[in-house]
Amino acid sequence: MSHSNGDPGHGHSPAAWTAVIIMLIAVALGTVALFIDQWVLFWVAAGLLVVGALVGWIMGKAGYGANGPKSSSKAH
Repeated sequence: MSHSNGDPGHGHSPAAWTAVIIMLIAVALGTVALFIDQWVLFWVAAGLLVVGALVGWIMGKAGYGANGPKSSSKAH
């Protein structure tokens, strides 16, 4: 899907940045957990990955997603 200004409309929003940061932390934590053989920590990281996705979705529904009313875009 392409918008008239060439921006595909994904990312560049508070919801996307928050979700990605939470999910990157989860993946890093899960990787460390596998290296040190801590399965409880691995599953905590897996849960945090799901939390990151949910936070992004909730923030998007609350208006902080791409083109949302609470998300301000930068003028080019």
